Amino acid sequence: MKKVFIPGCFALIALSLVLAGCGGGRTIKIGFNIPLTGNSPKLGESAKNSAELIKNRINSAGGLDVNGTKYTLDFIYTDNELKPESAALAALRLIEQDSVLAIVGPVGSGRAIPAGQISNDNRTPMISPWATNPDVTKNRPYVFRTCILDPVQALAAVRFAVQQFPGVTTAAVLYNVDDDYSNGLAALFRTTWESNYGAGSIRVFESFGENDKDFSVQLTKITNSNAQLLYLPDYYNHVALIVPQAKNLNWGDKPVLGSDSWGSTDLVTLSDNAVRGYYFTDHFAAAGATGITKEFIDEYRAAYNESPDSVAALTYDSTEILLKVIADTGLTGNLQNNREAIKNAIVALRDYPGVTGNMTFNADGDPDKTAVVVQVSDSGEFTFVTNMK
Repeated sequence: MKKVFIPGCFALIALSLVLAGCGGGRTIKIGFNIPLTGNSPKLGESAKNSAELIKNRINSAGGLDVNGTKYTLDFIYTDNELKPESAALAALRLIEQDSVLAIVGPVGSGRAIPAGQISNDNRTPMISPWATNPDVTKNRPYVFRTCILDPVQALAAVRFAVQQFPGVTTAAVLYNVDDDYSNGLAALFRTTWESNYGAGSIRVFESFGENDKDFSVQLTKITNSNAQLLYLPDYYNHVALIVPQAKNLNWGDKPVLGSDSWGSTDLVTLSDNAVRGYYFTDHFAAAGATGITKEFIDEYRAAYNESPDSVAALTYDSTEILLKVIADTGLTGNLQNNREAIKNAIVALRDYPGVTGNMTFNADGDPDKTAVVVQVSDSGEFTFVTNMK
């Protein structure tokens, strides 16, 4: 791995543990590979907000206690623009130039898959809060996630539809052909739905491009197909355009079912409330939470005057897990040895009590968790309905 050396006292910056300004304070660097610009900047904002809560709380108390020594947290936020190539470059920059101990993110499988390859190749632990495609962690021992996987989510969506909408046996799917997450989840939903209702029960299986704004051609096919349910495994910015257009094309009061990529607080506003009453699978629901989950929600609301979405909650868990294992394993002056110890400690973690549920990671770096079904309430809140697996 290439290392950057700078003359003088700042040469120590090449390590993740540095003497700040050649003085006495020690620093822990964690990288965040998140979309601060692009089509869905709210995702990056939510992730950064949660990270800042943790960083500010710990630093204001003197830093993270590691075997009796306090370390100041230095979180480095790198914008991946919601693009796969930018996410890969961001991962490389955080590893080689910033010399971070570990990385949180990316959010979204389309970015986490290429970034995960970079992290694994460079033996740097990476935890993706919100990337559900199985390929994110597959055969990558340094890559983990804190969210459910798409096969769990697709099965939960179909099972919920069977229970919630008796008599509905036909569906249509509209997905983003340019996004790995949307592609994969659409295919899984179709397979799972047809295993319940038989071939032909998916009446329309249509796609669109990342930059599309007009979905009238696809939605006309869907409304003319007599499908009884519309499944949209798409990001909130697309859903906010698709749902109002579907209603304008006589979709009527038939159900629309979504996935965890709906889970942004911007969804309701951007759709002009058109999504109210609809359901989607997710990892977390703010309304009605209790215990440590409610404590996190209250802290987040106090800081940002809004409820946290699932990206915020999962980023919170991912960051706290990294800090716990760092504190538990201790630190040396050898960056690569520290990275290895962190990876091994995450593997060994059992029943970690996160705000999105307890987590134990399997051999693939995935947690055993159930999907949460959420309804968009009349007031625009994301309300817990049930757990499904």
